[in-house]
Amino acid sequence: MSAFHVKFPVPNSFLNPMTAMSSTRLYATTVPAPVPAPEMTADRLEPRVEKKDGYYVVKEKFRAGINPQEKVKIGGEPMKLFMENGIEDLAKIPFEELDKSKDYKDDVDVRLKWLGLFHRRKHQYGRFMMRLKLPNGITTSAQTRFLASVIKQYGEHGCADITTRQNWQIRGVTLPDVPTILKGLDEVGLTSIQSGMDNVRNAVGNPLAGIDPHEIVDTRPYLNLLSQFITSNSRGNPEFTNLPRKWNVCVIGSHDLYEHPHINDLAYMPATKNGRFGFNLLVGGFFSAKRCAEAIPLDAWVPADDVVPSCGAILEAFRDLGFRGNRQKTRMMWLIDELGVEGFRSEVVKRMPNQALERSSNEDLIDHKWERRDYFGVHPQKQEGLSFVGLHVPVGRVLADDMDQLARLADEYGSGELRLTVEQNIIIPNVQNSKVEALLEESLLKEKFLPEPPILMKGLVACTGNQFCGQAIIETKARALKVTEELERLVSVTHPVRMHWTGCPNTCGQVQVADIGFMGCMTKDQNGKVVEGVDVFLGGRIGSDSHLGDVYKKGVPCKDLVPLVVDILVDKFGGVLREREEED
Repeated sequence: MSAFHVKFPVPNSFLNPMTAMSSTRLYATTVPAPVPAPEMTADRLEPRVEKKDGYYVVKEKFRAGINPQEKVKIGGEPMKLFMENGIEDLAKIPFEELDKSKDYKDDVDVRLKWLGLFHRRKHQYGRFMMRLKLPNGITTSAQTRFLASVIKQYGEHGCADITTRQNWQIRGVTLPDVPTILKGLDEVGLTSIQSGMDNVRNAVGNPLAGIDPHEIVDTRPYLNLLSQFITSNSRGNPEFTNLPRKWNVCVIGSHDLYEHPHINDLAYMPATKNGRFGFNLLVGGFFSAKRCAEAIPLDAWVPADDVVPSCGAILEAFRDLGFRGNRQKTRMMWLIDELGVEGFRSEVVKRMPNQALERSSNEDLIDHKWERRDYFGVHPQKQEGLSFVGLHVPVGRVLADDMDQLARLADEYGSGELRLTVEQNIIIPNVQNSKVEALLEESLLKEKFLPEPPILMKGLVACTGNQFCGQAIIETKARALKVTEELERLVSVTHPVRMHWTGCPNTCGQVQVADIGFMGCMTKDQNGKVVEGVDVFLGGRIGSDSHLGDVYKKGVPCKDLVPLVVDILVDKFGGVLREREEED
């Protein structure tokens, strides 16, 4: 890997003074002794890929048993559609003609994902979802207006979703418009490159970065640099475009762990070592249809200046050695399992610029007894006279007019900036205290995006569902809202209960980290009729005591779900039936 070393400011200028000075906030962790790596043959540690004509391809000797997606990559380099302007020619061909040719069909259904374009063949034939890159979930009013202008032209087909990776996805896009959209994205400082398929997904950080009085470190500079490095400043970076599978990264900036480090392939956890600020590394967290795993310690600490090169070294190890057969066994944790943590670590060390990687630090800066904060409503910033306002966006769905209004509010009351969260909500930062009252009186905040939503709505998350996604088994967003509204009517709870919906086992809605999760399936009702249903999960936790939930009940027909969840809320979460509450 070519050296990539960035000098950050003096650590204490990044650290919150309260955290840097208060020893009570330090949490000492015992570093386990390294476990010896399994014996590996030289053949197994030989890179599976090689660079040809500027792009990585699987070597001939390792092509036996590769999965169909790997064969598509060998048949035509996806990044050429962007880096060599292949999209210009593709966009001129009538869609029906594209669909007649297998090569073109592979372009449409697979290779375009490297440009962030997802063809939803089953439910929106000829139309695409476009996923962006939005490091740290920060977007500007100008960017928001541009995205609104794109989806507005598609009428009822056009809308936007906030994703569980702190990102925008826009819907309804047609292929002839893509070259113009890509140019427009570039003009407002956005890109969709390398946001889908076997690439690094959106880099997640603290949504309160730089404005939170209690933050440990401002995550924005790290996430911006990581995104620039991975995409080569949005020009496309073939070094990391042929991974064995998708890959997630986050940098932790607060005790709240808003970034969900335990479900990322790589998480940077703030820690000091011998007076230096840096990060302990967690690796391997992921969800899939067949397996979910929490991230584990790599027994490695990097100084702040080595965030980018350490990320590059880990990505290279995964790119070079990762399994490329069964797609259900190609995420990075499978490689870690095979090599052992110490074996995987040694491969990362080989790819570091100086072939060195320090062992983890026991000076963890996370307060593991911290109670995760609610960001909804009005909160004071570290900057005197300013506040941020957290808004609830029902299941993350936003229309063009909504986006225009949000952009206006960001300009009129804030600094022209919006923050997205992994719970599919929005934060308006940098609001002058003298303007807060007027902002709260805006009709958008009173009628749609509430600063103080109903308690069960606060933690509601839903994936796209089968309205647009061909993978989804059931409809999720409208159903999640309807079920939650009914639950609010029937049950009173004193604390938010995080309920997540996902339309299929790919679990984009992250049901395993929810208090109550609903995974779409087909099941039979009491009359033996096949109907839409869910597998119900319970017990997922986020924060320092995170763990994944388990299946509570399988195959519940959606029409029978409300009574079951009422019982769960009463039995497991201290809920009280409103009838009984009124009687009391």
